[in-house]
Amino acid sequence: MTTLTLCTPSSSSSSSSHLSCCISSSTTEDVRLGSPLLRRQFVFYTNWRKGRRGRGASCGISCSAEARTVVIGLAADSGCGKSTFMRRLTSVFGGAAEPPRGGNPESNTLLSDTTTVICLDDYHLLDREGRKEEGVTALDPRANNFDLMYEQVKALKAGVAVEKPIYNHVTGLLDPPELILPPNLLFIEGLHPMFDPRVRDLLDFSIYLDISDEVKFAWKTQRDVEERGHSLESIQASIEARKPDFDAYVDPQKQYADVVIEVLPTQLIPGDNERKVLRVRMVMKEGVKYFNPVYLFDEGSSVSWIPCGRKLSCSYPGIKFFYGPDTYFSHEVSALEMDGQFDRLDELMYVESHLNNLSTKYYGEATEQMLKHGDFPGSNNGTGLFQTIIGLKIRELYECIVAEKSVTPLEAAKVF
Repeated sequence: MTTLTLCTPSSSSSSSSHLSCCISSSTTEDVRLGSPLLRRQFVFYTNWRKGRRGRGASCGISCSAEARTVVIGLAADSGCGKSTFMRRLTSVFGGAAEPPRGGNPESNTLLSDTTTVICLDDYHLLDREGRKEEGVTALDPRANNFDLMYEQVKALKAGVAVEKPIYNHVTGLLDPPELILPPNLLFIEGLHPMFDPRVRDLLDFSIYLDISDEVKFAWKTQRDVEERGHSLESIQASIEARKPDFDAYVDPQKQYADVVIEVLPTQLIPGDNERKVLRVRMVMKEGVKYFNPVYLFDEGSSVSWIPCGRKLSCSYPGIKFFYGPDTYFSHEVSALEMDGQFDRLDELMYVESHLNNLSTKYYGEATEQMLKHGDFPGSNNGTGLFQTIIGLKIRELYECIVAEKSVTPLEAAKVF
């Protein structure tokens, strides 16, 4: 048997989100409290399972006195800005999201004080060579282990740690797993967070990044040519090869999302081919629990607004906002759109003052978040603005869920 010691964060820590699972050899099962902070009633969950391929036993341990993990799903194609979006989201909750210390340097996981970000590429069933041999892409459901994805997300949501696989993007191989402890807030991002109904039902909130083909090509060209040395021809061939599977398995997920961010070519520059100026549209589903859509000036009205002038500097081609009610896959939605880009982020306060339901803690917080990450891609246009707003909205949603669950009685201890 194995002795488990629950090592909690120090009393000086501002967060109690991640609990350390200390494992030592013994002949008994024992759980010891490692901090005065835990001198109250607790219920522990242990998950014993023999390791695969000769690895040691894996264990999960959690405490139901803590709020359960809230799960957020983010879906998008490869190269569409998921990583930048995750950095904006986790920043709202405090602390920089970083890879696990002392673990696999090629880990895709990001940890901050209160959040964990899991890349769903880690649930690939086949490595890179295996996909080539089978003639499938990573977008094909047959190349992904949805059973394991479901079981592990479900476990983390219930407060149980898991040993998650690692897909190594450098070698294309499946590396040994890493221990993931249940955080306060779990983000799962990748190609398929809403594909499997079982996983979809575990999500407390869902987001889809919908990048138009024209913008996607421009973005992938910038990333793969400048950063990875690929040719334009190879990028175009890669996009075309993935498109049938993308259309079949990834794109349909947007119908389930609570928020969709559409990134489109600008309408302010006729015949624009550079794609440096973007039109970004945030589609917000009505009736989502703990989520009140953002609106411009007057809720439910149709509003077109050009804010350029004495209070907002705008060089060519300017900035135009639009807000109004709409329908999206038969759902009632509110849509907020921004076309153009900011010249000065410090003037964004003027725009913020005309947006309502931002879920900020104080006046100017959205502008402050934008300025904090002014060097991130999209910070001068609607992608950065709307991603920041969604981060603020998710924080409010999380706080509402925690408040609701805080009155739930402790359950009896369970052994799986």
